[in-house]
Amino acid sequence: MGNEVGAVSGDAAGADGVGDGVDDALLAAVEDVIRAVVAAEVVPRWRRLGDDDISRKSGPYDLVTTADRRAEERLTEELTALLPGSVVVGEEAVSADSGVLERLGGDDPVWVVDPVDGTSAFVRGEDGFATLVALVHDGVPLASWTYAPQRGLFATARRGRGAHLDGERLHTRTPEAGEPLRLSTSNPVYRTGYERDALTRLDASGAVCTPCTCAGLAYLDVARGAIDAVAFFWEAPWDHAAGLLLATEAGGVSRTASGAPFSIPGGNELPFTLARDEATARQVTELMAAGR
Repeated sequence: MGNEVGAVSGDAAGADGVGDGVDDALLAAVEDVIRAVVAAEVVPRWRRLGDDDISRKSGPYDLVTTADRRAEERLTEELTALLPGSVVVGEEAVSADSGVLERLGGDDPVWVVDPVDGTSAFVRGEDGFATLVALVHDGVPLASWTYAPQRGLFATARRGRGAHLDGERLHTRTPEAGEPLRLSTSNPVYRTGYERDALTRLDASGAVCTPCTCAGLAYLDVARGAIDAVAFFWEAPWDHAAGLLLATEAGGVSRTASGAPFSIPGGNELPFTLARDEATARQVTELMAAGR
């Protein structure tokens, strides 16, 4: 096709684990696609949703809108055209057919897409939502794009090449001695009893915990040094793939309850954290796991 751009190189997940597998042309082309799709399908519907534009999926807080569906359809079409042979794992496609998740275990490059991360905020007319895209191959995230249109933020990351926000290199923070940890944590409406207990232990340690309404923006806050960590209890890849690479490339470290890094294809022992550094990641996971 005439609009094919870039490639995933053969060393994308090579024997030594080195190689970002994404060229500059593909990185830029994906950004252009995301901006165009969001401008066409998401922004015009912000604060203009009708009742027939909003539906519930698994429960009263699990919302989907016309913007989610249309943006995912367009991204699926245009991203796979950019990279022939690639496939998509999108939040709405998985909601319709959970078997789509199996693509993460295949040999094809996978676009992991959350068309509107923070749908509840979007429905309320708040600006705390983002479109998230990550390119994953053999379970390894190679590149990511995080776009918060109403905040004018566009962040990108490439494996082994760093993370950037609007062209500026990102770095996790180095706090002053004695500062409390600042975390973004799972939203209260989704928490189980065990999760509430785990987060109570974080609170008791002196950490300052703020409920998350958009995972992509929480990861961006870690990457740019606004907070120290996230503490989450779910592993939906569309919520985490883009942000994990972004924050890791800025210096962060992910750890699950088992001590292993978070795996995009799943099978993680929860809860998990992405923190500013190794010591903080270990501290957060140990506090949360203390009641296990």
